[in-house]
Amino acid sequence: MAARERPLPRIHGTIAHDIGVEIVSGLRKPGDIFGGEIEASEALGVSRTAYREAIRILAAKGLIESRPKAGTSVNPRHRWNLLDPDVLAWTFEGAPDPRFILDLFELRSLIEPAAAALAAGRRSDGDVAAMGMALDEMQRHGLADPRGRDADQRFHRAILAAADNEPLAALASSVGAAVRWTTQFKQRERALPRDPLPDHIVVFDAIRDRDGAAARAAMAELLRLALADMGLALRS
Repeated sequence: MAARERPLPRIHGTIAHDIGVEIVSGLRKPGDIFGGEIEASEALGVSRTAYREAIRILAAKGLIESRPKAGTSVNPRHRWNLLDPDVLAWTFEGAPDPRFILDLFELRSLIEPAAAALAAGRRSDGDVAAMGMALDEMQRHGLADPRGRDADQRFHRAILAAADNEPLAALASSVGAAVRWTTQFKQRERALPRDPLPDHIVVFDAIRDRDGAAARAAMAELLRLALADMGLALRS
């Protein structure tokens, strides 16, 4: 049986993507006003319904705001949902500011070591199995392969799930997206300078062995080395 083809993105999703990239890349700047709905949809060659839905998506992510009489305008950056997986993806389509990359790693360094320590004390056998399967896929494919990067995401998300903290688990999509896009970004100009799999295995072993202190330290070191691979260092 032939492999099923991936469905094409719906037109409003494509419009939201294109406008979103223009906003996060700085082509459309905070305060810029969009044309009227009729004018804009005709310029894009799409229906008003599709354009309206795209605008709704962007507004939900904090990128734009629509107000009666004032129209639709780009929001200041501090109102953007920077951890939205789509906004992260759109940001890394271009060349993100190194300061933003540092901020992402700083956030991860606050969340993931603590999550690893919690996971060590609370993980189930199923959690350990999920992490182990992800590591096996990372080893099989490597991080240069999309399948390896997907496995890397699953590993980090499995740790957040194993921490057994509902608000923390809600960050899984954002953390997973940050893992994916920073890893892919590292490989744009050159191959990874070293194999990061051993760093992940140290984290896994500590969680499996229920050693919270070791899990916290191993995850902190994993993040430090990952950032160093990009030629950057966490601010002190």
